[in-house]
Amino acid sequence: MRKRSIKKAGIGSSFDDFLKGEGTYEATQAVAIKRVLAWQIEKAMKQQHLTKAEMARRMETSRSQLDRLLDPESDSVTLETLTRAARAIGRQVKLELV
Repeated sequence: MRKRSIKKAGIGSSFDDFLKGEGTYEATQAVAIKRVLAWQIEKAMKQQHLTKAEMARRMETSRSQLDRLLDPESDSVTLETLTRAARAIGRQVKLELV
């Protein structure tokens, strides 16, 4: 008895291709990047035992702006804010176009 080879639709395609097909790739990518940045900043704050009040002071900003930065759902963060946050934890922002 001989088995037939059946090619299934979607096998081998990537999730990126799916998102592009749905027209949500760029928005999804932006949300993912923001979540990772918020997670990295919060992790560094914990490692350095920084309170939100101290972090906001170092950034020369308000605690509410820091809360927006750390909120993975908020997309109202500027590059300047990210740069100040990075500086406050002894890091730097690195952007790259690929």
